[in-house]
Amino acid sequence: MGAKDRLVNTFFIGAAIVAWIAVAQIVTTTYPRDNSTSGLVGAGIIGLACGLTTVPLFWLVPFARHRRIALLGDWGRSIRRGAWVAAVITLFVALRIQGVLSLPIAVFVVVLVLMAEITLSMER
Repeated sequence: MGAKDRLVNTFFIGAAIVAWIAVAQIVTTTYPRDNSTSGLVGAGIIGLACGLTTVPLFWLVPFARHRRIALLGDWGRSIRRGAWVAAVITLFVALRIQGVLSLPIAVFVVVLVLMAEITLSMER
């Protein structure tokens, strides 16, 4: 692992810690039923925190699998997968706050994201 990889991992972990602190602040001080925008802002911050948390994990798993060799494009792929996680969790939390989340919708969204990621991750 190079110095650049350590720096980027440290950045994402630090940003995730800041995002989780913001989640704790939002969750403990607001009630989503009182103000509709606070619920959606909270959903966005929760999704962002989860996405930032998973980016280093999505980079470290292929790094370990490739016998500690960082390949070109690993960071882009891990950032994209973290963005997928952030988008899905934000959508699920927002739908749950609105009271319209159901199992068929959740399965459809997850399958849609998996198909898109498989298509984007194919080796050429």
